[in-house]
Amino acid sequence: MGFGIFIHRSDSRYNDRPAEQYQFPRPYLRRVEACVGGWIIYYEPSKVNDTRGYYAVAKVQQIVPDPVTPEMYLALIEPGTYLDFVNPVPFNGPHGLVERGLLNPEGQLSGRAQSAVRPLTSSDFNRIIDLGLDTSKLLLPRMEEVEPSAGFQDEQAPFEFEQSRDRVSYIGSRIVRDRIFRRIVLRAYDERCAITGLKLINGGGRAEVSAAHIRPVEANGPDIINNGIALSGTAHWMFDRGLISLSDDLEILISRQVNDRESVRSFVNKTGRALPPGRPFEWPNPRFLQWHRENCFKQ
Repeated sequence: MGFGIFIHRSDSRYNDRPAEQYQFPRPYLRRVEACVGGWIIYYEPSKVNDTRGYYAVAKVQQIVPDPVTPEMYLALIEPGTYLDFVNPVPFNGPHGLVERGLLNPEGQLSGRAQSAVRPLTSSDFNRIIDLGLDTSKLLLPRMEEVEPSAGFQDEQAPFEFEQSRDRVSYIGSRIVRDRIFRRIVLRAYDERCAITGLKLINGGGRAEVSAAHIRPVEANGPDIINNGIALSGTAHWMFDRGLISLSDDLEILISRQVNDRESVRSFVNKTGRALPPGRPFEWPNPRFLQWHRENCFKQ
């Protein structure tokens, strides 16, 4: 069980669903096996337009042969562990290479940087998590846990393990995940309600809009941007109760059980469709919308 990097492109030809599964060929099997039960970080290469760099973290649950494609495998992601970063992390940060384990003994970038699946050191995992998420609330080490000097390298690994364990505990907290999910969804929607089109800011400078899960966490809905939508209070209440929903092309659907349909029609924005984020890869995923229509929406 260890840390790893999975390269995934938003335009990938592989059967990837980052919050659920990652498809890979046989040559990478041993490397992925080393990540089972551990955490991986998704990375989008610089060749992709509007690349996100290191952009999410998830835990690998198990590996199964791909039932459709021979010689391919699926790394299944443990439900509820995927989490988008608040701040996507570039390959090269202000202080140089972020994934320093890619440097060879001469200090040059090694060929491992081209590998779609590669191991990740605990120190690199900690660094990327700190840059990608707001870890300011992490508990400080206990007073007796003093970082050893550089001269005692054999003592460094346990300390890094404790740091990594703190970060794993952090990203597993429901309170933390809700806060991060709100930030990434509201940023994607420019703090504007997707149903009404209103962007209201209260006197304290806080947006009067919430981040709603399309498929709820209680129903194994992941904390991924494609499972989120920004909604004002009334729209959120109606969405959760199945009084409104969305078609795959984001048409706003109104339940027949609504007692005042005309008022609701005047409540939605003039296009009659939910206003999506500016970047297509952040739009609601049709699979989550279908789940909402089939399990929540009152036809």
